[in-house]
Amino acid sequence: MHPIKHFITITHHRHKVIAHCFKAGIGFQGLFHDLSKYTFTEFRPGAKYYQGTRSPNEKERELFGYSLAWIHHKGRNKHHFEYWNDYNPTTKRIEPVRMPVKYVKEMFCDRVAASKIYQGKNYSNAHPIAYFEKGKTTRFIHKDTSDLLEDWLIMLKEQGEKVTFKHIKKVKGYNDENI
Repeated sequence: MHPIKHFITITHHRHKVIAHCFKAGIGFQGLFHDLSKYTFTEFRPGAKYYQGTRSPNEKERELFGYSLAWIHHKGRNKHHFEYWNDYNPTTKRIEPVRMPVKYVKEMFCDRVAASKIYQGKNYSNAHPIAYFEKGKTTRFIHKDTSDLLEDWLIMLKEQGEKVTFKHIKKVKGYNDENI
C-alpha cells in the first residue's frame, strides 16, 4: 500500500494536465481534471496497486480481469473515449460516439502528461503517439475522434509542443457549447 506515493503521482499528473489545458485553451476545464481519482473508490485501489511506472488500474485488471477504479473513472470523466459509447437506435448496438473537441483536447493533454509522468527523464514527444499506436487495433473509439487525436499526437512528435498546443488552441469543435 503506497497512499503517499500514489497521491503525489496523481497530483503531479493532474498539475501537468492543468498546465497543458491552459496551453490548449481549455484552462478552466483543466482545473476539474481527474478529481474522481481522489474519491475512495479510485484512490484506495490506486494506492494498493501503485507501481510508479504504469497505471495501478493495469495491475488491478491483471489480478481480477477488470478494474473497478477504472470503471468508476471512465464513467465520470468525459475526456476518456470510453465514456463516449452509447446505444445506437438504428443498429441496436453499443457504438462509439464522436467526442466534442474540448474533450479531445483534454484527452490529448492527459496522454501527454501521463507519458511525461511514467517515462520521467526518458520522455520524448514520440512517446504519446507510440503508446496510441500500440493500442490502435483494439481501441473502441469513433473514427473521427481517433483521427483527430492521432493527428495531434503526430504533430507533437514531428513539430513539438509549442507548435502543437498553438494549433490545438485554435481548433473549434462541434457540440462543445452544448456539453
